[in-house]
Order: sequence, then structure tokens, then C-alpha cells
Amino acid sequence: MSIKPSNWIWHRGTLVPWEEATVHVLSHALHYGTSVFEGIRCYNTSTGPAFFRLREHSKRLLESASIYKMPVTYDEDQISEAIHKVVAVNGLEGAYVRPIIFYGYGSIGVMPTAVTRLELSIAAFEWGAYLGAKGLDEGIDTCVTSWQRAAPNTHPQLAKAGGNYLASFFMVDEARRHGYTEAIALNSQGFLSEGPGENLFIVRNGKIYTPSIHCSILEGITRDTVIQLAQSLGYELEEGTYPRELLYLADELFFTGTAAEIVPIRSVDGRKVKDGKPGPITRALQKAFFGLFKGETEDRWGWLEPLKKFEAPPHILEASYASSDPS
Repeated sequence: MSIKPSNWIWHRGTLVPWEEATVHVLSHALHYGTSVFEGIRCYNTSTGPAFFRLREHSKRLLESASIYKMPVTYDEDQISEAIHKVVAVNGLEGAYVRPIIFYGYGSIGVMPTAVTRLELSIAAFEWGAYLGAKGLDEGIDTCVTSWQRAAPNTHPQLAKAGGNYLASFFMVDEARRHGYTEAIALNSQGFLSEGPGENLFIVRNGKIYTPSIHCSILEGITRDTVIQLAQSLGYELEEGTYPRELLYLADELFFTGTAAEIVPIRSVDGRKVKDGKPGPITRALQKAFFGLFKGETEDRWGWLEPLKKFEAPPHILEASYASSDPS
């Protein structure tokens, strides 16, 4: 799904026009994948634009940076404030937000040095359902990929790092070449792990199962949301280590993620999941999740954070005036 550009990006501490948010071709992250990032959604809720679990995302961004020993000078509050600002000045009511911390220009060796610039940029733009609106409604077809998630002692899987998604590239490529929408990966021990950019849930005999953090997964924020929603609805849920064949015995399967949201899986490796339609537990969790934004599910966890209003800085007001001046 292509990006629909907005007007402004928060880049190097200020708001710059979308096309001017550039980096040097010798930026360290381009050569070695030394970046960490987040995906955050701002929903146009029944009471106005609101971020979903913004603070948790800002915290995880800094935790990912900490794992890679990145000396970030911004704290959670400052990052969250900048995210509010970039959504507000772009006039977005619903948005996908991508903050990224990365090593820029300064050195070309594998290990960044003291002169390598550490950068933070934040983009916000309109972006629909990652796996398609039809997939949210009808479910998607998947396959178990031959590409594995990295072993725990290869590189950190709890960090949401750019380099981690090189394996995801091959997973999606393999799935699409064989006619599937998305892939399901195993870990280095052959147990169920996650999708290329989603966490995995299995339903069998009324109980929900999801691979634990021991299975080379990212500790997803939407994953945690679904765990809490499931428990609030009275479902029994277990985190653990599970074999591949559990996919073929499942009554329901679904993916979760900030971009994907909650997506039913209707088939795996050409085998239908039950009758090939989203099941009742998946539907109940979708209803509870999307109900948060429609005002139908009480936000008793404090997950929604209303978008703040900002007066646009002078350079943005000037640019807006110039673009609307007919002369």
C-alpha cells in the first residue's frame, strides 16, 4: 500500500516540508540497518482524533534504542509531544505515525563512532488497513514460510529494529509468489513465532493461545491489547511454545499489529481454518477492539489519548499562506 504524503515531517527537532526530510546517502542506517522505529495509529474516534496507546509506543521506541545503546537525548514525553504536533499541524484526524531513531552521517565502519549523528524523525500520514479492508472482514490466506525468525542469540528480537525486517522481506516475497497474502514464521527451534509484521493467535476448543516472548517475537502492543481484551471478555488465554501442526487443528487463527489491527486468517498452507470464515472469538475481539474508537467499548485502561491542538509555527503559517495566494 503506497504512502499518501502529508505536508510536514518532524525532522531534526523542527517541522520541515515532506520532500525536505532527507538524509545523507552515507547515513549509517542505510548501510547497516542501525535504526529503531515504531508504528502508531491515531484514530478518528467518536469524540475526536485520539492516539492509541501512544505512551507505550514511545516507551518501546526508547527501549529499542536502549538495547542498541543509542544515546537518545529525548524522553518519552518529548517524543509523544512531537508526535502530537506532527499530526496536528498536518490537519490529520486519522493517521499512521512512524517515528524512527537512526544513525546518520559521520562514520562508515560497522560500529558507529562519537561523530556519527543520531537522528530522530517523525512522519504522519493517512494509511488504511495494512492487509486490506477485505482481509479485516473476510480473513486472509497464509502459508508457513521457509524463512525462520532469528535465534535469540543472533540479534535482539524485542527491539523493533529496522534490520530485523530483512527476514520479513523474504517471508512476504515467498508468500506472495505462492499466491498467499501473508506468511507465518517458525523460530529457530521450529516452533510457531509470528508473521512478518504481526503477532499470531490460535483458538482451539474455546481457548486462546499465542506464542510467548521466548519464541523470537516482538512483544506487540496490539498483542498486549488483545490479551487484555480477551481476559476482560472471560476467555482463557495462554502464552507458550507451540508446534506448527497446531495451525492445522485450530478453530480460529488471527494476526494482530498496529498496522494490521486484528485480521482473521481463513487458511494456512491451502488448508481452511474450520469453515474458512472468521470465527466467533475473533469477531468478538474485533468488535471490542474497534469499539474503543466507536465509543462502544469503554476505555477503562486509558489507552486513548486525545490529539492536542497546536498553533502552527510561523514558517508553517507562512507556507500555508503562500500556497493559497492566487497571485
